Amino acid sequence: MPQNRMNQPSLSRRAVVGGAALAALAATGVNQGTAEAAASADEPWEPVPVPEQVPATEYRIPVSGDGSLWCWDTGGDGEAVVLLHPGSGSGESWPYQQPVLAEAGLRVIGYSRRGAYRSVAGTKAEAETASGDLNTLADHLGLDRFHLSGSAAGGPVAIDYALSYEDRLRSLTVSGSIMGIMDAEYQELTAALQPDPFGDMPVDFKELGPSYRGGDRDGVAAWLEINARARTSDAFAQSLTHEITWSALETLTLPVQLLTGDADLYSPPSVMRLNAGHLQDGRTHVVREAGHNPHWEQPAAWNRLLIDFVGRHGGGRS
Repeated sequence: MPQNRMNQPSLSRRAVVGGAALAALAATGVNQGTAEAAASADEPWEPVPVPEQVPATEYRIPVSGDGSLWCWDTGGDGEAVVLLHPGSGSGESWPYQQPVLAEAGLRVIGYSRRGAYRSVAGTKAEAETASGDLNTLADHLGLDRFHLSGSAAGGPVAIDYALSYEDRLRSLTVSGSIMGIMDAEYQELTAALQPDPFGDMPVDFKELGPSYRGGDRDGVAAWLEINARARTSDAFAQSLTHEITWSALETLTLPVQLLTGDADLYSPPSVMRLNAGHLQDGRTHVVREAGHNPHWEQPAAWNRLLIDFVGRHGGGRS
């Protein structure tokens, strides 16, 4: 496959704390299970520019039904972390994570699922599940065990993958996600959080917190640019291998981290804590001044939490 510098999104405005600084923060540890773990109330937030991306190899990975996945991979011999994008985004959604996680010593991998930016959906009747596609990607890239992080609509895919291939994962992070849980009680709860006409509201209103929308208009515009080109004309919904329920979550033994913004309209902190109660080895963190996309809205806090978590549950080279 050809080596290319990863295309830098048309984002010219924010940066994140450098990888070395974040690694030092991670080494000190964070206060588990509290809002202060993500960002202290004494730490004022200000928008900063997108960091320069590190070199990455781009791949087009064939999947069943004549589909293909666009993927980028920073490479190296560090432990691999695979990032699963929100439904409102694509493999482009990680400019704040790509260089920071790589500079912290990780092999960082992002991709677009079927029907998202630069990927080909293929034939629905012959398509594998989304978690099956992820396993094909992991095989193609030669991954043994790796860390997995799924945001928003990437969360159910990540959980489905863990239920199918738990032995292949070192850790699982789920961020800003309703997690695909099908229990009737949970479905009623989430429906109550999204009354009509919630579904008809603008996507940035639904997915970005009010503090961020008010404090970083350029950031909102850049996020909307990625959202506008995220979904291709051939996109279709893929099924999951498992029905995700609270009882299914209780079978997972790997370490799981649940992250959410304090202003997330889909998965607020109380709901994430409810789900964490069904995990054998789970913890929850709340990111201040963020909505449904804390990895984008508050990347320094989000990156610090992910780096610390994978550092606690690493095992050497991938």
